[in-house]
Amino acid sequence: MEGFGKITWLDGKEYEGHWKNNKMHGKGLFKWPDGRVYEGDYVDDKKEGMGKVTWPDGRVYEGMWLNGMQHGEGKYKGKDDIWKEGEWENGKRVK
Repeated sequence: MEGFGKITWLDGKEYEGHWKNNKMHGKGLFKWPDGRVYEGDYVDDKKEGMGKVTWPDGRVYEGMWLNGMQHGEGKYKGKDDIWKEGEWENGKRVK
């Protein structure tokens, strides 16, 4: 698949966005059946660049991604509605 398109998997996951060489690549929106949503950049099927994920319980991470994980500058809002800004490495906040 090349260009822009939408796919829905049998398990209920959905992706709508840009494709290159049959991989999610560019801007896109991914939805999981449990209500999580990611909107942002993809490179070769992995979240990479700027993106935002929201969970059904109200948590939010907005910031940089690398190799499918939060990595770089970002901010996170927990269930307590308090935003925390900092640096992430391999999916974990380090400072």
